[in-house]
Amino acid sequence: MSIDYNKYETVIGLEIHVQLNTLSKTYCSDATKFGAAPNTNISPISLGHPGTLPVANQKVIEYAVRLGIALNCEIRERNEYARKNYFYADLPKGYQITQDKTPICDGGFVQVTDKEGNPKKIELTRIHMEEDAGKSIHDIDPFDSLIDLNRAGVPLLEIVSEPVLRSGEEAYSFITEVRKLVRYLDICDGNMEEGSMRCDANISVRPKGSNELWNRVEVKNMNSIRNVQKAIELESKRQIEVYESGGEVDQETRSFNPAKNITSVLRSKEDAHDYRYFPEPDLSPVLIKEDYIEKIRATLPALPEELFNKYTKEFGLSDYDASNLTDTKGIALYFNEISKHTQEYKMAANIVMGPLKSYLNDKAIEIEEFHLSASRISEMIQLIKGGKIANSKANQELFPLMIENPEVTAQKLAEENQLIQESDSDALLGFVQQAIAKFPDKAEAYKKGKKNLLGLFMGEVMKLSRGKADPKVTNQMIREELEK
Repeated sequence: MSIDYNKYETVIGLEIHVQLNTLSKTYCSDATKFGAAPNTNISPISLGHPGTLPVANQKVIEYAVRLGIALNCEIRERNEYARKNYFYADLPKGYQITQDKTPICDGGFVQVTDKEGNPKKIELTRIHMEEDAGKSIHDIDPFDSLIDLNRAGVPLLEIVSEPVLRSGEEAYSFITEVRKLVRYLDICDGNMEEGSMRCDANISVRPKGSNELWNRVEVKNMNSIRNVQKAIELESKRQIEVYESGGEVDQETRSFNPAKNITSVLRSKEDAHDYRYFPEPDLSPVLIKEDYIEKIRATLPALPEELFNKYTKEFGLSDYDASNLTDTKGIALYFNEISKHTQEYKMAANIVMGPLKSYLNDKAIEIEEFHLSASRISEMIQLIKGGKIANSKANQELFPLMIENPEVTAQKLAEENQLIQESDSDALLGFVQQAIAKFPDKAEAYKKGKKNLLGLFMGEVMKLSRGKADPKVTNQMIREELEK
């Protein structure tokens, strides 16, 4: 059967769970450190023992407000907590403390680029505070599932988008921007492989031109942004094939298996009423006043969009350069520091995106572990700009020397290692004359119009000067000598 997949459009809403990097859990003082021995970051409170009482973590509220401001949300003044009742073996209380009718953040948006390269705002429904469940482990014991409750009670912010995403590519861009933002805000490391950021996708299809929402399927268990994109594309195709064969798509929750590239049924999908939400009796509502919001707003760092605009509009960099420089907070901060010492922004960008990033990749380290100061990079830029060292020599020879000797100036290292270009006209003239004398027939051919022979003489001068000849000055001198 031939199927015209283009008759349909995909409708996607995402739920992103951001695990906050607080030192303690949402409602008790248990540690949150990842990788601890199983069932060691626990207490009677996180285990839900009778008679224990939760206490709200103020840092969670602060982080929620930080994220809400950054995502252009409306911050709610009166925040109430709610119980969401359901049973999981790794949910020790038998319910989750979350927010239902009063999410801390309403509305907002994330700006992405669609597949045509145009900006698109992905509207948000809400952001709310909640706690995580523990972890069930099924692949260690052949007969039993093992439970690790270290994660039970770890703070989460759930970001819920409107169903306005239309492709796996848009979802990829959306999650990438969210991950970038939470890293800039220092509220989450965004590591999906460790589960500190998780994403569920609600996916449905419908005929193009229709405004009706058809049955949706929620897909879980995706541990990378690329897997989210793959799962959306796979599930969209599956649903179209179901409809085209005369069937109906059931509202259900499915799991994505990246190894087999399939989704499979986990359970029929619950609706909100199945959770029997009711107000959390053990936690008082939290009031968030405008002066508190403004106080947090004043502490926010420069965010990716602001830096992108600064780099393109003030520094004159291309969109490509600005996107690369703002991709990670550490790189952006380092580039900012260089820009305080030099106005050669393009040259600085080339060094950061070229030899510096290559070094980080080769050593498998982050920029925070790179100990060469930004002022030293500006010294290297000054040498290149002043014609004292060739750009290639600076990147390939001087830069590694500077990393090994971070306390020594770029000028001194270049001099000690004989990297300074020869720009003295008398010395260069001798090299130029030797080069021309070595190839008299080529010199004659140049005079008769074979201008491409200039490179031959340049190469010879570089050889004679051991690579120290200033290319710009040398080029001009060779032309003058040959055209006498």
